[in-house]
Amino acid sequence: MDALTRGDLYCGRVPTLRVAACQLNMVVGAIDANVASILDALAVAEGAGCSLAVFPELAITGYPPEDLLLRSGFVADNLDAVREVAAATRTTNCAAVVGFVDAGPRLFNAAAVCASGEIRGIYHKRLLPNYGVFDEMRYFVAGDETPSLYIVGGVRIGVVVCEDAWSPTGPLRDAAAGGAEVVVSLNASPFFAGRLGHRERMLATRAADAACGLVYVNLVGGQDELVFDGASMVVDADGRIIARASQFREEVMVAEIEIGPQWRRRLSSGATTSGARPALGEVPISPEASRRRPVTNPVVRHLSSEDEVYDALVLATHDYLTKNGFSDAVVGLSGGVDSSLVATIAADALGSDHVHGVAMPSRYSSDASLVDAETLALALGIDFRILPIEGIHLALTETLASAFNGLSQDLTEENLQARIRGTLLMALSNKFGWMVLATGNKSEMAVGFSTLYGDLAGGFAPIKDVPKTLVYTLCHSRNARIVAGGPVISPSVLTKAPSAELRPNQRDDQSLPPYDVLDAILEAYIDRDASIEDMVDKGHDPDLVRRVATMVNRSEHKRRQAPPGVRVSAKAFGKDRRLPLTNGYPG
Repeated sequence: MDALTRGDLYCGRVPTLRVAACQLNMVVGAIDANVASILDALAVAEGAGCSLAVFPELAITGYPPEDLLLRSGFVADNLDAVREVAAATRTTNCAAVVGFVDAGPRLFNAAAVCASGEIRGIYHKRLLPNYGVFDEMRYFVAGDETPSLYIVGGVRIGVVVCEDAWSPTGPLRDAAAGGAEVVVSLNASPFFAGRLGHRERMLATRAADAACGLVYVNLVGGQDELVFDGASMVVDADGRIIARASQFREEVMVAEIEIGPQWRRRLSSGATTSGARPALGEVPISPEASRRRPVTNPVVRHLSSEDEVYDALVLATHDYLTKNGFSDAVVGLSGGVDSSLVATIAADALGSDHVHGVAMPSRYSSDASLVDAETLALALGIDFRILPIEGIHLALTETLASAFNGLSQDLTEENLQARIRGTLLMALSNKFGWMVLATGNKSEMAVGFSTLYGDLAGGFAPIKDVPKTLVYTLCHSRNARIVAGGPVISPSVLTKAPSAELRPNQRDDQSLPPYDVLDAILEAYIDRDASIEDMVDKGHDPDLVRRVATMVNRSEHKRRQAPPGVRVSAKAFGKDRRLPLTNGYPG
């Protein structure tokens, strides 16, 4: 098998590489199921005439495997699994690059190049992220061996893993300088709002700077607090995105990339042979494919900023429940905007037949709120039931009267209502096996506008990282979608003043600043770690900033006891933001 030569280029023969970007939804720890998904996708790639199938980072184990990596049996099973994938390539013409955990004296985040029934080479990730939600230095050591190139379909292929492609002076550039015509990048890059645009600009710049094609394959699906958006892509050597897969959907994207133009440019500059870096060693895998009917590269359009957040919430909610063995969810329906959005997300994620809405009115619940809750349930087609709490609340207050020794009613009695509702929802969960979805948003979580063991009760909190102002935006966006039945969240829900309805004529703005003001302060303080002085300098009221900061700091213990929720911002509560519970710093 002859590799591409200078003479081939001048004879006008421009080779192409047909590749399958296999963005799959893996389950952490479900090694057998993950292997089955990989083999199914490999069969699709083979059927499409691909020379190469590329899978996400740590596809064998799922990402992030966290402390499962400390179990020797888990690592050994993962090694057996990657050998099983390699063995499956014995009967295919399609090579596979698969993410797994390699083990020596230490562990490596690795990619195996599999072909002809064998592992033909292994690449160890060099740049290990240890910021934000990433803890890779806790488990892995960085690779430092000289990598190889793999001649697949007559094309020189380099391999990198996720962070390796982000550095402008990192392994992607080195692979191209060493002779790679295309670099494949295995990724588990979590979603947050605005991430895709930044990611695409960065990858386009890396490919153009290296004068090298790039195949970026990303994980898709929810894993605990993280959600991965897929959006795999192929970038040519001029930095043009020539193929793009869907967001938030499993997909085997088949695409072709031409090799000739960028290789001419690099040959003429002498970058691969006479430059600062020597050519890398080559491992022959497969010759150039015979002429085939060309494929049309898919280029899926980006979702809007609102739709990508909404779809992230739906996918993450679906995956958290189903991957943990739950088919149904139960939501407390207050008639307010938060519970309306959560119920709608749940219905879109699980199907209407698997969502149960429960209204739990007290003496302070308005008739309009009960109507709004029932109207939403009818529009969604979900199960709806009413469980009044007035009698329970009276019984509890009477029981506690002697202990309270005549003290007047205050927040205690308000919180009792929330805790009664939490108890009823958990009882339904126990009886029927439904997961309780908490309805608190990021604004409320931030300032502690929630009740421990009450509205914080639940197994998952879909909008935990969604500020209140964005809650309204997502409701309007979901209503605007053309789906069966039309808009589901009634205008009255979106226009009435927010209220917990725990006392007469209660409104949120009696306890909190207006949400547009509050969310601006919270975004600065939480997402950007701005100091009080910074926020005051930006024009925020000093007393209000100090008040909000104090509320945030005093509520850390509540957030630690809240259920997990979907990360859709650049800094979410949980893996992203880790502050001490006991904290005397006022800023």
